[in-house]
Amino acid sequence: QVRLEESGGGLVQPGGSLRLSCAASGRILLIYTMAWYRQTPGQQRELVARFPTGGLITYVDSVKGRFTISRDNAENAVYLQMNNLKPEDTAAYYCYAEIKAPPSGLRVEYWGRGTQVTVSS
Repeated sequence: QVRLEESGGGLVQPGGSLRLSCAASGRILLIYTMAWYRQTPGQQRELVARFPTGGLITYVDSVKGRFTISRDNAENAVYLQMNNLKPEDTAAYYCYAEIKAPPSGLRVEYWGRGTQVTVSS
């Protein structure tokens, strides 16, 4: 089984910064994609940033120029550096990974449990 563990959420004032971390553990043959999503109550989960292995990094328009996604392949980890945070960034942030898992070798999607980010003065 694969587990995604997030950390780094919290309360920050507008204009502040936070760095989210997520590490994948368990039986992993290959990670195809890691990403960050966010969700507010009553809303659909929204893709924030996506980092496919060997592919193009993408961001939702509302965070371009403020958020940066990065990966550490040796650690099976993904990070989200969030700068100039705004109240509308308040949400639960979820780590996502698409993984080639043994023994089938099929692509399987995994989610973390989420970490809360609150931007408020």
